[in-house]
Amino acid sequence: QPETSLYMDPIGHPLEGDLSNEMLDNYRCPDPLQDGRFAGVAAEARRLRETGSAVIMSAYGLGQWDYTHMICGMQHALMNLVLKPKEMERLLRMIHEVQMGYWEKALEIVGDNIDIVMHSDDLGMQNSPMMSPDMYRRFVKPLHEELIGMVKKKAKSEVKFLLHSCGSVRALIPDFIDVGVDILNPIQVSAAGMDTAELKKEFGKDLCFCGGGVDTQQILPRGTPEQVRDEVKRRLDDLAPGGGYIFAAVHNIQADVPPENLQAMYETLQEYGRY
Repeated sequence: QPETSLYMDPIGHPLEGDLSNEMLDNYRCPDPLQDGRFAGVAAEARRLRETGSAVIMSAYGLGQWDYTHMICGMQHALMNLVLKPKEMERLLRMIHEVQMGYWEKALEIVGDNIDIVMHSDDLGMQNSPMMSPDMYRRFVKPLHEELIGMVKKKAKSEVKFLLHSCGSVRALIPDFIDVGVDILNPIQVSAAGMDTAELKKEFGKDLCFCGGGVDTQQILPRGTPEQVRDEVKRRLDDLAPGGGYIFAAVHNIQADVPPENLQAMYETLQEYGRY
């Protein structure tokens, strides 16, 4: 964890460099079916169900693309999409099979005690997606579609699928809808194309939006309480009409956020966020 960060950063990438089939032959993915991964999960799902709240389950891991660039390093992962497409398809498939195996067993264990499955695959940068829509459709979309289809088929009750994908992902949203995503998070309002009014108008009939309630890059940590109140009200005005909105700040609330700004966010939500 660097002194300048609140997060843990990778210190190395096991498949860094010019990806080859030999490297993939020698790489061993983790076993998704190890018993320890599921210890206590069934009991916790039952406990949460008894609270009367909606229950969200996440593997608390990353998605197929996220793991790929963690394993290869971002620079090499992006370059290899062009230079080594067959090898990248193989690596993505290897990661995908681990996740499919995990979720199939997890869904059996939790039974009908979950309502939402959450999958994290960050595909956006500040100004655009990390890859073109055509590249997403070739490399990642088929895996998302297969995972979502399996989850909805194997779940013991009807579940909704939440995709967490940060950044400017507007160009990919039609594809997300096409593969069966029900809920999109976090709605990074500071990224290009992520205007909440436009997103609601264009995609609000097909998607539930979760997040986007207040910008966490500038407004929440550095704005005044009045600016926070104005921001929260604006986002509610954009996203809440007609339903299909779950309020949350754009992303994790960090240690540098003034308490008075948190209070302003909460109080504004209580005043304007009920419908």
